[in-house]
Amino acid sequence: MLLTISTTHQPTTDLGFLLHKHPDKLQSIELSMGKVQIFYPEASKAKTTVALVLDIDPIALVRGNRNLAGKSFALGQYVNDRPYVASSFMSVAIAKAFSTAMNGHCKKRPDLVSLALPLEVNISVLPAPKGGEILIRKLFEPLGYEVNLERHVLDEEFPAWGESRYFTVSLKNTIPLHLLLSHLYVLIPALDNDKHYYVSQNEIDKLLAKGKSWLPNHPEKEQIISRYLIHLSAFTKQALMRLNEDETKEEVEEPVAATSKKGTLHQQRLALVVEQLKATGAKSVLDLGCGEGKLIRRLLKHKQFEKIVGMDVAYSELLKCKERLHWEEMAPRQKARIELLQGALTYQDKRLSGFDAAALVEVIEHLDENRLPAFERVIFEFAQPKTIILTTPNAEYNVRFEQLKANTMRHRDHRFEWTRKGFETWATNLAKKYNYTVSFLPIGEFDAEVGAPSQMAIFNYGN
Repeated sequence: MLLTISTTHQPTTDLGFLLHKHPDKLQSIELSMGKVQIFYPEASKAKTTVALVLDIDPIALVRGNRNLAGKSFALGQYVNDRPYVASSFMSVAIAKAFSTAMNGHCKKRPDLVSLALPLEVNISVLPAPKGGEILIRKLFEPLGYEVNLERHVLDEEFPAWGESRYFTVSLKNTIPLHLLLSHLYVLIPALDNDKHYYVSQNEIDKLLAKGKSWLPNHPEKEQIISRYLIHLSAFTKQALMRLNEDETKEEVEEPVAATSKKGTLHQQRLALVVEQLKATGAKSVLDLGCGEGKLIRRLLKHKQFEKIVGMDVAYSELLKCKERLHWEEMAPRQKARIELLQGALTYQDKRLSGFDAAALVEVIEHLDENRLPAFERVIFEFAQPKTIILTTPNAEYNVRFEQLKANTMRHRDHRFEWTRKGFETWATNLAKKYNYTVSFLPIGEFDAEVGAPSQMAIFNYGN
């Protein structure tokens, strides 16, 4: 079995840091059913590729009394496709070889963990006995993958025998590496009906642990769960119940200092963003880091905004956005005003050019600070909308939130929170560098000592 992962991200050597595997070394890992070998067939400035080769020992499989395909005939335990196809064995190999990367850890370069990388995966032989090409596409394409398939014939010398159930698969996506590995870990065994392991309660735990960030919003989640758990109805129902319970647990909300007649702080923030966008006269608007589309829903109420494009790095958030917008039931004229894109704010993207305005509502604090220069160039130099409206928390106000412990941030995913002076210094220098002017507004109830809970910068190009 052969699996390769390639990237053209610069520098391409970052792949080695994430995988904890040095490009100059051949590494081997012994498994109970064979051996895993990891090496780099390509490591250049333009592209780096890591290869995982799993060499299955069929004799060891029989000795281990594994559940194997082909038991319907005498030599079925020895003559089968298990040594040659990507199956549940490949998931075990991925977990063993790339466990640190899959769990989202990178001691030397922690900034790389959440970074969306341009990645290409090639799987030499993937079985899809029921569903074939359609099933493979249904599992991977909703996660943002570009899928290319080559189906193999049963025997080239006997074409009349027809096509086999085996495919060579190429997958392309721009996502964090740990997310890609979790997709492969779950979806490869979900495609193949033959599992080498005994399915128990532990398999439910593994499935939910690896799929918690993306499986709840996958349109084929029930089929994925059922196939992963070899169609055991009791386990499938239990897994779905646990997944739905996790999905309904509310995310940590931003603390609200006091009740306001104007609504929650986030409602006030969105209202002010819409008000400022309307004042610019903008007809085309980018909502960058759009999440589930709360700002988009407000913008749709105003005919002024003829084109609204939402972008988010998480495909699951875009699925939520479509759901909240009632995309399938939306009137064609309304739907024509909206476009949803998956992408990262730290990579140049031609799709972001030519817009009147862009909004970044509580987004930048989720970026690692060392990635801010890349973000600045992508938005202010390359996309260069006429107006940019950006909001971020005011760290000084945190002392007013009773439920926040001292020296902590408002959300567990925040990488930094700026004071008013820190924010204004950053924004002023940024405006000067890229030929923008900038003005500032407070968001929420103003406190004479620590200011407002949130802060807004309004950038206008060339004024």
